[in-house]
Formats: sequence, structure tokens, C-alpha cells
Amino acid sequence: MDNEIFRSTYRDINERFCPYEKSILTNRCGCSQARKFCIAEREGVQCGSERAQQTCLELLELLRRHARFALKAVDQGSALPHSKAIRIQVGGLRGIQAALAPGEPLPETVSDIRATVEAALARYGDLTGLPFQDIMKEIAAYRGRERLRRPR
Repeated sequence: MDNEIFRSTYRDINERFCPYEKSILTNRCGCSQARKFCIAEREGVQCGSERAQQTCLELLELLRRHARFALKAVDQGSALPHSKAIRIQVGGLRGIQAALAPGEPLPETVSDIRATVEAALARYGDLTGLPFQDIMKEIAAYRGRERLRRPR
């Protein structure tokens, strides 16, 4: 399928996109509000709640803003490469989980993004009250799957 046709169809079908689509599609996160769909042989993720989407967009923007230094990405307006976007999404959520349950071992995957965000809101009042200094440690430390090296 042509990429332009795919993008157009994607926008038509996915009225409320999931800001954490990358981490859900790579099986690093799950979400009670996520609804997967297929276009041809490609997958997408739609958010089941407008309120949840807005909260996730706000959280992701705060994480991106705070993580610029940790990821050595100084250009505020540019799109991040996939690997850095995954580090912000998954590492940020893992950092929130670590802040919510200090001393507990972190699971490999975040089972429910919405539950994690709701727990953070209940504990810290709003997203700006999150302990970003501690969360940045998880973003900096998070490494996704290593690339497979093909023998030459």
C-alpha cells in the first residue's frame, strides 16, 4: 500500500489516535483504553476515551520536554527517532511506576497505561507534580530491544 494512501486512510479511520501507539504496537505497554485496528497489513491504535487521550498527550509532552537533555536532543521542534520516542514513552511510564512503588521491582512491560496515569494523578494531584528528576533516570536507563546483527 502506498504510504500517502495509508496515512490518509489512517487519519480517516483513527479519529482519536493513541499517543502511546509505538509502545503498544511493540508490546512494551498495554492500555485499558487502547483499541487496535488494521489497515491492509498494518496496525494502528485508537484511544477509547477523549479524556484519557488528552491526559496522555499532556504527559507525553511533559516527558519530552524534561527528557531532551537526558536524550541529548536539543532541537525542541523536531520529531524524535523511533528509539528515542520509545525510551520516552516506556521509560517515562516505568519511571512513574518506580515513583509510585519505590523499592519494588519494575516489570518489563507496563500492563495498563491508563491505570498508571490515574494512579499518578491520585498520588501527585496533577501531572506537573510528578517527580521528573526520578522519572528521567528511568528514561535515560531504558533500552529497548537490541538490534539483531546479521552475520556477514
